[in-house]
Amino acid sequence: MKYNSIILLPNFIKVFPALFIAGLVWVGWIAAADDARAGPKSTGITLTPVTSRVLPDDPNTTLTTVVVNLAPEAKTGSHRHGGMVFVYVLEGTVRSQLNSGEIIEYRPGQSWSEPPGTVHSFMENPSQTAPARLLATLISPTGAQLTTYD
Repeated sequence: MKYNSIILLPNFIKVFPALFIAGLVWVGWIAAADDARAGPKSTGITLTPVTSRVLPDDPNTTLTTVVVNLAPEAKTGSHRHGGMVFVYVLEGTVRSQLNSGEIIEYRPGQSWSEPPGTVHSFMENPSQTAPARLLATLISPTGAQLTTYD
């Protein structure tokens, strides 16, 4: 059987834009994750990527999911995200403050959300010994910076 690359070219042309956009999103997401890890206003926080996908019905929107690992006494300063955020506590205790409002303590099984434009004023793991883990899902414009520190 002879391999004919010309036959495959139309399929490649159809798929290439989606692959290119997905690659750009992945690179942007990794850069944002590195910013969050190395940000001057966060200490003891690391991110574990879960998924980042352009929505099939809306190529202008990306769904990104990440596990946020907070070491004991880890904290972050004021920041905002590039879209809607849903957070679910997997392990430990997390204290969080949105828009300079009340500081709320969340435990495993509890969640909160951050509409676009929300200032995440403060977040910490108050434990001196136990880590905390969150599952964060972001729905954001494709290519948007996911975290920006104030």
